[in-house]
Amino acid sequence: MHKYSTQNVSCPHCGHAISIPLDASAGSQNFYDDCPICCNPIHLTIEVDEQHKTINLFVDADDEQIF
Repeated sequence: MHKYSTQNVSCPHCGHAISIPLDASAGSQNFYDDCPICCNPIHLTIEVDEQHKTINLFVDADDEQIF
């Protein structure tokens, strides 16, 4: 499994396509990156599955509110 890669994703706020560098060497992780166009934060979750040798990337706006 490759530990370093780049993934193209769409900003959940404005839809702009951005390239996200991924470093799976530290295992599963959560982090934020700002969109270079609209400057809103993008929540990224990397899930590393060593058994199946896969890396899953989840992208969301992280702006859901619970009432």
